[in-house]
Amino acid sequence: MALGCTEPVAVALSVAKAKEILGKKVNRVVLKLSGNVIKNAMGVGIPSTDMIGLPIAVALSVVGGESYKELQVLDNASSNLVEAKNWLSNHKVDIQLKETSEKLYIEAICFNEDEQYFSRAIIKYSHTNFIFLENNEGIILDKNNDSELSEENNDEKLMSLTTDIVYNFAKTANLDDIRWLLDAAKTNLIASEEGLKGTYGLKAGYLILKDEGNSLRQRIIAKTVAASDARMSGAKAAVYSNFGSGNQGITCSLPVLLFAKEINASEEETIRGLTLSNLMSIYIKSHIGRLSALCGIVNASIGVASSIVFLQKGTLNQIRFAINNMINTITGMICDGAKPSCALKISAGLNSAFDSALLALNNICVDKTDGIASPDADKSILTLGEIGRNYMNETDKAILHIMVNK
Repeated sequence: MALGCTEPVAVALSVAKAKEILGKKVNRVVLKLSGNVIKNAMGVGIPSTDMIGLPIAVALSVVGGESYKELQVLDNASSNLVEAKNWLSNHKVDIQLKETSEKLYIEAICFNEDEQYFSRAIIKYSHTNFIFLENNEGIILDKNNDSELSEENNDEKLMSLTTDIVYNFAKTANLDDIRWLLDAAKTNLIASEEGLKGTYGLKAGYLILKDEGNSLRQRIIAKTVAASDARMSGAKAAVYSNFGSGNQGITCSLPVLLFAKEINASEEETIRGLTLSNLMSIYIKSHIGRLSALCGIVNASIGVASSIVFLQKGTLNQIRFAINNMINTITGMICDGAKPSCALKISAGLNSAFDSALLALNNICVDKTDGIASPDADKSILTLGEIGRNYMNETDKAILHIMVNK
């Protein structure tokens, strides 16, 4: 569960922890962040503030953040906003680029009024994973040399999954163990209802739904997109994330929940469809990496395409067809940070998911001679991962350079 975009919220979490171990009034905050964290935190709305970016997120955390709340650390933003704005007008937030190979790196350093006292909190690998804590009295926590915590090691088990394993788990898992995914999807639906008011972001979901003659596909896409409209523009609506991303969580869940309802799928079929969509996305994202130049809507919408086939009694082979169709369609969609227009990327990904599933259900799959496709869907996923994790690194640098210099 995350309230607000996960990158600025994770930064706020690190500040809250640093503030707590400082134990004194915070006068100045220094942030050292990886490029991908900066990219995803620059243009996104902070819940209940009508403001964007890291400075207000930091100020809110300084005056009222509590680290035990993790990714809901800003849940009291509205009540602390006036005090946070006052703090921000009289104190400094220094944001620096950390030269690191880690895609997810957050270091928050807090100083007291005369700067005789300091504290430091570092998050790496995942949004709530503290690996280093210290203050004037010494080191409190140090996991810097724990190789087991690296992103590659953390994701190793996920990377060893296959489409067969994911499919069989979704089909056979104890229903009571996965039932919570239905509640998670319904929670995400609350953000959609907020977005459909037509007052957030680009109003994409609201306008798509308002479009005359909208189809089942349009209705589902509109309601999904509306949740992103709300979330990216700072609505106070927490959502369940997937692999550290709220937009991926929205995308993996809402289209499946809504499609299942439209075709009168049973509760069990709905839960298993949600399981397939979420876990397929996680499997694919583990190969791409947590933060990448490749938009997370790519893996999330592949999960949705798989589930659309699944909910229509499609076979495992047809699910593989849908995956290959998707990989040959939307690979290359760049991530240029978290912002309101992420809603349009969700729309593009889901339109492709419906197209790819339709072809797959008719036993049509891109030919093995087409572009980056492989006869085996798992090999195609490996290729997608290589592109996102390795070959788009220069693209990632170029995107960040453009964003910070425009």
